[in-house]
Amino acid sequence: MVSRRILLQAGGASLVGRGLGLTSQQQASAVEPSAAKRLLPSFGRPVRLDVADVSTLDGHDQLLLTTLQGVVNRREPRLYFNFDKSEVDLRWLPATGTAVTRHDDALDLVRRYRNQVRGAILVDPDVPDSVNVATTLAGLKDAVAATAEQAHTHGLKTVVDLRGRFDADDVLAAYRWQLAHLFPQCSHALLAGLPPTRTVAVDDVKWREVARETERIRDVSNRRVRTFDLSPEMSGDNDVYVRFQDSFADDGWGASVASVSVKADGKEIVSFAPGTDAEKPHLFDGLNSSLGDRSNRFSDGGGYFIYRFAPPAGTQQLVIEVDLWNQYLVTATGTAPTRVEPFPYFRDYVVASKAMVLWLPPSGETGKLLDETFARLGPTTPYTGWFSNDVAGEWGGVDRASQHGIEVVPADFYMNGTVHAGVPAKVSGTVRHRPKAKLRNRVYLTLTVGEGDNVQYCQRRMRDIWDDPERGSVPVNWTVSPLLADMGPALLAYYQKTATDNDLLISGPSGAGYTYPGSWPEKALDAYTELSGRFLRRTGMDLAYAYNPRNAANDGWVPFDERVVGSYRKNTPLRGIIQSWETGDLQIRPAGLPVIGNFYPQGKGAEFRDGLLRHIEGRDESKPMFIAAAINAWSWTPSDIAELAELLDAPFEVVRGDVFFALMNLSADGS
Repeated sequence: MVSRRILLQAGGASLVGRGLGLTSQQQASAVEPSAAKRLLPSFGRPVRLDVADVSTLDGHDQLLLTTLQGVVNRREPRLYFNFDKSEVDLRWLPATGTAVTRHDDALDLVRRYRNQVRGAILVDPDVPDSVNVATTLAGLKDAVAATAEQAHTHGLKTVVDLRGRFDADDVLAAYRWQLAHLFPQCSHALLAGLPPTRTVAVDDVKWREVARETERIRDVSNRRVRTFDLSPEMSGDNDVYVRFQDSFADDGWGASVASVSVKADGKEIVSFAPGTDAEKPHLFDGLNSSLGDRSNRFSDGGGYFIYRFAPPAGTQQLVIEVDLWNQYLVTATGTAPTRVEPFPYFRDYVVASKAMVLWLPPSGETGKLLDETFARLGPTTPYTGWFSNDVAGEWGGVDRASQHGIEVVPADFYMNGTVHAGVPAKVSGTVRHRPKAKLRNRVYLTLTVGEGDNVQYCQRRMRDIWDDPERGSVPVNWTVSPLLADMGPALLAYYQKTATDNDLLISGPSGAGYTYPGSWPEKALDAYTELSGRFLRRTGMDLAYAYNPRNAANDGWVPFDERVVGSYRKNTPLRGIIQSWETGDLQIRPAGLPVIGNFYPQGKGAEFRDGLLRHIEGRDESKPMFIAAAINAWSWTPSDIAELAELLDAPFEVVRGDVFFALMNLSADGS
């Protein structure tokens, strides 16, 4: 979802201690949540906002503005930006209840608010991770992160110059230095994990389709070495770019590559396996891909990865041989298709919080440094942001955090958090309507839309699909983060107020933050479930979707045990837990609390229905059966759910989660 040694310039200003220029007041003023019941910081109620569109600006300007936003909004929320050309961020603006002044030129706000910052922290364009160190320093120094050119253009004096300070070939050095010298001065209310850079598509690039899998292949059955001619992309001395995508972006079984060989006029010029040193010079854009367990690189849904090859001068024919499988779409171009820019999002909240920001893949040496960082935090400290390497990074990162008693708050694309955290809103602590159902010998099906732990999903994609006019026609469980009560109370209140009687808000994984409770230390687990209980009661949620660690022996999940569920039962109001399981064959009652594993049929509509029908083959028709089915939040809409419901007749009955667990309890009691 990236080893560096620090090179302090001879005679240059030291970044350590006094060289940072941090006063004792600045060091002591790191922001902690002020109210006893808060977990995450708020920066006060916004009264008037200066609003500007930044969607057409590049990452450098957006970085400058979001770090400015963090410094300014820490004192009083004043700046609000729209990052998306569809103006998705502006949909939440009315909920702030503020007076709004719109500005045509976002960069003019630098001039307007320049007197509120001390100057600029200069990033090193040759060291991408300097963006994160600069962000940490921006929070501590009341400064913005900027390039030298930006600082000159906007009349900002240099506070700290990071150029030449770190070795571009040693990722660890910058973060080790930061941990040693900046972390003690930072707020420990949260830790942030943000990628230092992003890739942005270049306009008007023409891609030629090279190959496409036209069938839904999910079992590696189409794996073989395929040969593709890339000669049409050669023109003069240009490089050739090959992109691998998912030909069916709605179900998560995209292109997977295990080896690559490139031949120029019959002579091999490139050969590598993904994840090796030999791959690195050719991986032009891999930020949207993962490494799999078959020594492969893959990308699902809307993701992709791009390789770059430089044919020798005079090459007449360029051919690539690829060990390829699943639902692949292969395209090629002779034009550089993306550019690399700073990743600007969520940095307002990090700067305002005076938190430390890093980006350490949760494996190898970077994983060890991540462990060392986690070990310095107290139990239930939120890690806000995300991890690299997509799914593998998620599992490894969340598990490492869990082992240290740290919950994860996916927030790397959460926009204007410094404003939303302070908007007053009445969050209900009760469920306004409890439907009833009579227990019969049916197949009770409850449908749960996932991703709710992800606060940026709650802000963006969830609002998109929530506004579908078909919502409410079918009983559905919607996972949301209880931590929105701190980070975006108006967002949560909106969903509560506009929910129909068929919509039930339940907690996203796994309560107050995404975590694997089974990996938590014995002494810290109760702290997490007590925190979850506090937020669940505050938000009126009594069901949770939850994860546990992966089982390496069978590539499945570890079921919840008495220790974990007992802690939930003691400290939370939960009536039931839907555990991520995928095969749907888990139904247990540890500590007397019902836990059911989710079932994840493939596809939509008839294909999804057929998966359900196969799942109930041979069922005992003399008693009820219960299925908790998962709905992919990124590819489904309420219209898709309504279409599925039309296809389901006897013996299925679709019910809300609260009804589902009530009927499960009746069935278990023999009522």
